[in-house]
Amino acid sequence: MNLETLLVALVILVLRILNYSISTVRMVAIARNMRLFAAVMAALEALIFALVIAQVITNLNDIPSLVAYCLGASVGSYLGMVLEARLITSYMIMNVITPIRGHDIAIALREAGFGVTEMRGEGRNGVVTTLRSTLNKRDLPHANQLVRNISPDAFITTEEARAIHRGWLRTPQRNRWV
Repeated sequence: MNLETLLVALVILVLRILNYSISTVRMVAIARNMRLFAAVMAALEALIFALVIAQVITNLNDIPSLVAYCLGASVGSYLGMVLEARLITSYMIMNVITPIRGHDIAIALREAGFGVTEMRGEGRNGVVTTLRSTLNKRDLPHANQLVRNISPDAFITTEEARAIHRGWLRTPQRNRWV
């Protein structure tokens, strides 16, 4: 294996990481209805893919290039998820359903700075409290832990919020209306 072979493999690895990272961010943009940004990312992604695949296909016996191609896909996918978590603000809707201590959970979430809507409902076995909170995706583990500390058997579901127009959101600096 010579220096040229290793350099080609390194270029393939770097471009493939970039390709997959762009792909992950583009998928988030599509989910958020950011059409123009997603279209630009798709064009860049396609260009990088074409350059890389042309190099790999010209010599399928070049094992370092094949390994770099595959490794670049896995590292790029991971890096794309890291970038999405760090650069793109995502919001989640957390729903909590519990037959006991629902109001205590709402108080704890509010004291932690989360906005919470509290409702009474009828479950299969009687009265339940349903709590609904829209929060930053990064805050989800903290909010889940608060709920679990008070009611370990509470039923918790989460879903992605595509858009937020107004409401109470916890921020690292302070609580604010959006």
